[in-house]
Amino acid sequence: MLEIQQLRTDLDRVTRQLAKRGYTFPVETFNALEAERKIIQTQTQELQAQRNATSKKIGQAKSKGEDTSAIMVEVAHLGDVLKLAEDQLEQIQHNLQKILLEVPNLPHITVPDGIDETGNVQIRHWGEPRQFDFPIEDHVSIGEGLGLLDFETAAKLSGARFSLMKGGLARLHRALAQFMLDTHTLEHGYTETYVPYLVSRDSLRGTGQLPKFEQDLFAVTAGGAESSSAGNMPEYHLIPTAEVPITNIVRDEIVPLQSLPLKYVSHTPCFRSEAGSYGRDTRGLIRQHQFDKVELVHIVHPDQSYDALEQLVGHAEKILQKLALPYRVMALCTGDMGFSAAKTYDIEVWLPAQNTYREISSCSNCEAFQARRMQARFRNANGKPMLLHTLNGSGLAVGRTLVAVLENYQNADGSITIPEVLRSYMNGLDQLGRSSAK
Repeated sequence: MLEIQQLRTDLDRVTRQLAKRGYTFPVETFNALEAERKIIQTQTQELQAQRNATSKKIGQAKSKGEDTSAIMVEVAHLGDVLKLAEDQLEQIQHNLQKILLEVPNLPHITVPDGIDETGNVQIRHWGEPRQFDFPIEDHVSIGEGLGLLDFETAAKLSGARFSLMKGGLARLHRALAQFMLDTHTLEHGYTETYVPYLVSRDSLRGTGQLPKFEQDLFAVTAGGAESSSAGNMPEYHLIPTAEVPITNIVRDEIVPLQSLPLKYVSHTPCFRSEAGSYGRDTRGLIRQHQFDKVELVHIVHPDQSYDALEQLVGHAEKILQKLALPYRVMALCTGDMGFSAAKTYDIEVWLPAQNTYREISSCSNCEAFQARRMQARFRNANGKPMLLHTLNGSGLAVGRTLVAVLENYQNADGSITIPEVLRSYMNGLDQLGRSSAK
């Protein structure tokens, strides 16, 4: 959430920056509410002063033995008028807050301008795509050919955009997650966390998913359908990413300065309705309602957040380097960044069957945007509470990494060569074929 004082003192600059993101700030509504707030706030202060002054008269009159009934009626009347003004002020503040909760973060000065993904800028690339001497299969054909990837049964169980993995493929999926966790905890200094998969609306509001992205979430109501039909508000939501529970660890907290930076990693399933994405990536594992991700979160001193962003990206890159998967790093433009981000790098892995790079990690610095919503703070050297900076990124999306392994390590006979770094997690297995599928 933006600092409202920014809007009050520098509205033109803020609205220009937001326009670069494709967001039109409701200037007229904001200005009207602000004008009303100033009037009511002044009235409230004047009424408080009048009531205090009149209350003093009661004490003075009593000390002189005078009748105080008329003064007490006046105080009561002032109290009623004051209560009405305070209620009006509270409603205005509520309406201003609603506006702020819908406003995205301001882009950092180094973010390239652009209206969509065509404005993104390549920063670097690593590795060269493999040259195949046989027809390339996509991950769906490979997995189904091995008898280990089953979308038909998953659809019977749950519906579209779910998958069922079996045998060696399920094991390879698990191996990837374990390998990522071990790398980040043992080599990159993260603290592993196991977090709830159900979170409150306060948690989702804290990281920016609510209120704007309610349609992208899966809501869960205790009591099931009966409770929902009774009109009860969902008590929980399934997490769209582990960023939500991890970042909210510091909600309403003042973190000791000496504890910074905090670096957390967690492997969780993620649940997304994919509202508005119908028709996109309907084949395979690229865009599912349920998928696994290893999430990285940094909670840092504001002076260190852009160094932390570079570290975060490097940690995610290291996973792809160890797997020997070609990739590129893209700086997202103003029109393609996520709601809470001030700056974002996407890491895109090479997928031979699509003959292109596809996103496998998105690493963002949210600066104080989430911390302001969560009231997540630290005390500086002078003891003054200040807002933290929060960062998050995938390290990596497990399902998309599996897709990349299947396609980049495929063989002419339909088998898959297991990347060397994963073989210890596969009990030394170096190839996944029909004979080793179980």
